[in-house]
Amino acid sequence: MSNNLENLVKTIRDRKNKGEDKSYTSSLLSGGLVRCIDKLQEEFDELKEALNDNSNIVHEAADTIYHLLVTLEAANIKFEDVLKELENRKKQSGIKEKNSR
Repeated sequence: MSNNLENLVKTIRDRKNKGEDKSYTSSLLSGGLVRCIDKLQEEFDELKEALNDNSNIVHEAADTIYHLLVTLEAANIKFEDVLKELENRKKQSGIKEKNSR
């Protein structure tokens, strides 16, 4: 399962240095962080609607995950660091982690 995400992250990173006319990912990244955030918000809103309507959920979830990864790349946040954070959180309960903030 994680190979799919790893491959997607590699593709996004590869597209970061391509011309924006070469791919959708390149055009998003060349638009900067604000554009990526706006698109992520739009995709999340579509996912919420799909969940409420109980329709097209898998498609919208995939779009949201993709746009999250693109936005992280635009913000120069490594997905590997997000995975490490999730791994660290396995060491304590969610309630304790939430209360520690």
